[in-house]
Amino acid sequence: MKRAVIGICLVLVVSGAALITVRAQDATTSQQKPPRWRFHWYPVGQNPLGMCFDGSNIWTANFGDGTVSKVRASDGKLLGTFKAGSGPFGVTFDGTNTWVSSDGDGTIIKLRASDGKNLGTFNVGPAPGWMAFDGANIWVTTAPEQGNGAVHKIRASDGKSLGVFTVGPHPISVAFDGANMWAVNGGNGGPNGTVTKLRASDGKLLGTFKVSGAPTGIAFDGANMWVANRGGNSVSKLRARDGKLLGTFPVPGGTYGVAFDGTHIWVSGDQGVTEVRVSDGKDLHFYYTPTTQTSGIVFAATNIWVTGWNNNAVGKFGNF
Repeated sequence: MKRAVIGICLVLVVSGAALITVRAQDATTSQQKPPRWRFHWYPVGQNPLGMCFDGSNIWTANFGDGTVSKVRASDGKLLGTFKAGSGPFGVTFDGTNTWVSSDGDGTIIKLRASDGKNLGTFNVGPAPGWMAFDGANIWVTTAPEQGNGAVHKIRASDGKSLGVFTVGPHPISVAFDGANMWAVNGGNGGPNGTVTKLRASDGKLLGTFKVSGAPTGIAFDGANMWVANRGGNSVSKLRARDGKLLGTFPVPGGTYGVAFDGTHIWVSGDQGVTEVRVSDGKDLHFYYTPTTQTSGIVFAATNIWVTGWNNNAVGKFGNF
């Protein structure tokens, strides 16, 4: 299937291979600060996008070669590479197994985390995106080329569909706040984007809230939802209990994914990774990666990890 993408993800109807588009941007003053930490890169498959942490290992969805990679978080050792559909896009962990969304064939794939064995392939629909686990079920977006998309609720134990819920145009990712599921609607790359809040128990629509242009990634900080606005080079902070917009904050170097480390928000993007203060959205530091465009991002125990789209690697961020 083809996916509507902006820059990396959401603007024109093009193939998923165009997900990372270089967007040259002026260096900001934050880029000039001496870095406190740096990245160490470990090779995985081709063009990794989404990633997750299983408590011990990092998993990457390698869009370019139809595989997922399993990397030991302690030392970056590659533990295995496993076939996973056509155009793997996102990965998530359910406590036992790793799930992969396959952009090219409209499926999600269940892999046993211990050895990567394929435990089942389940049809969902066009362009499945980044997923989330609610403790019992997998939630995944699908995005037809025309009209509104949907979020699918899939029982993790056996892959049974428990519901399909309409959201906004071109949803690309979801996040769980402990009670509700939030879907990011990219809006086909237009100037406006939204997020939709669904009650996880039954998929009831609880609200749709405006953010900035072409949102992509989303994360929960314990009280608020943070959304990466790909079209606006910013992040939006929404109060989770009612969706109120608490602020939209500029982020240098483009935006794509979002992660929370227990203290700060981290945002991946075309030219690096930005550390953002949760209380007020202040840009604390921009870590420049001049030759690497970052997309997937996750906090793994003590380190931030990112996928490097154009260097076919995962980066572990720390004080090495």
